[in-house]
Amino acid sequence: MKIRIGIFGYGNLGRGIENAIRQNPDMELVAVFTRRDPKTLTIGSPDVTVASACDVGDYKDKIDVMILCGGSATDLPQQTPELAKMFTVVDSFDTHARIPEHFENVNKAAKEGGNVAMISVGWDPGMFSLNRLYASAVLPEGKDYTFWGKGVSQGHSDAIRRIEGVLDAKQYTIPVDKALEAVRSGIAPELSTREKHTRECFVVAEDGADKARIEKEIKEMPNYFADYDTTVHFISMDELKRNHSGIPHGGFVIRTGKTGANSEHNHVIEYSLKLDSNPEFTASVIVAFARAAYRLTNNGETGCKTVFDIPPALLSMKSAEELRKEML
Repeated sequence: MKIRIGIFGYGNLGRGIENAIRQNPDMELVAVFTRRDPKTLTIGSPDVTVASACDVGDYKDKIDVMILCGGSATDLPQQTPELAKMFTVVDSFDTHARIPEHFENVNKAAKEGGNVAMISVGWDPGMFSLNRLYASAVLPEGKDYTFWGKGVSQGHSDAIRRIEGVLDAKQYTIPVDKALEAVRSGIAPELSTREKHTRECFVVAEDGADKARIEKEIKEMPNYFADYDTTVHFISMDELKRNHSGIPHGGFVIRTGKTGANSEHNHVIEYSLKLDSNPEFTASVIVAFARAAYRLTNNGETGCKTVFDIPPALLSMKSAEELRKEML
C-alpha cells in the first residue's frame, strides 16, 4: 500500500514535491490544495485532484501525510498548527530564530490531533542541522561554521515579496571568501554574522512605489537582513526573468576541532552541497522525511518532531537488512 501524499500550496516547492514523489515508488500524490481558484491551476499530474485549500478537511481520511509548501514568514506559523490537528504533516519552516516557538505551537496542535508533525525539514534547517549535530558530537572541542550560497534563498526572496510595493524579487546569499578560507585553514576564527555573508537583492517594484522605503524595510528586516551587509538593486521584470530565473543554491557546514592529550591534533569536518535547484532538492529531502513521519504515525507516535528525532533507517525505502548489507 502506497503512502498517500497531499501537497498544500503549489509554488516552486510544491512542484518540486510533485516531481520527487515520482521518484519514490512507495508514494502516490492524492491531491494538491491551493488558495487560488482550483480551476485556474494546472499541475504536472493530470490525474491528480486540485482542490481548494478551504476544502482540505474533507480529505482527512484520504491522505496519510500532508506536505506544506507555504512560506515561513506568514504562511507556516498559521498553517502548520492548523493542519497538524487533522493530518500528519511535514513543513520546511526555515526562520531559525523562531524554530523553538514554532515547535511548541505545532507540538500542542499535533498532540491534540493525535498526529505527527515534522517541522523545519530541508537542507538548512535539515541536512545541515544533522551535520552540525554529528560533527559537534564527534569533535566536542571545536567550533561550528555554516556558510550558505552563493545562491537564491527562497525564504528571503519570499519575505521581500511580502513588502508593500514589491512585484517580485530574488535574493542571493553570498559567502565571504576570506572568511571561508580562514575557517578551512583550521585556525578557528571568531566571525560575526556580518563577516561571513553578504546579501544581494534584485527587486521589481510597482510603478510609483517608494523605492527608498522598500530598501529601508529590506535592510532593517529582523531575522532576514538586519544583521548583514545588504545591497538592493531595483530592476525591471524583464531583467529579473532574463537574468535571475534559476534557483541555484548550496553551502558548507564546517567544524574544526582538536583531539589528543594536549589537544595537539587539528581536524576539519566539511559537508557541502551544490544545488542546481534549491526547491527540487529541498522537496527531495522533505519527501524522505514524509516517509519517516508516516512510519512514526503508524507506530502510534504523536507530537512535533525535527530531523534530530528521526532514526536514519526510517528515511529509506530499503529494509533494515538491505541497509546493513549495502550501506553499513
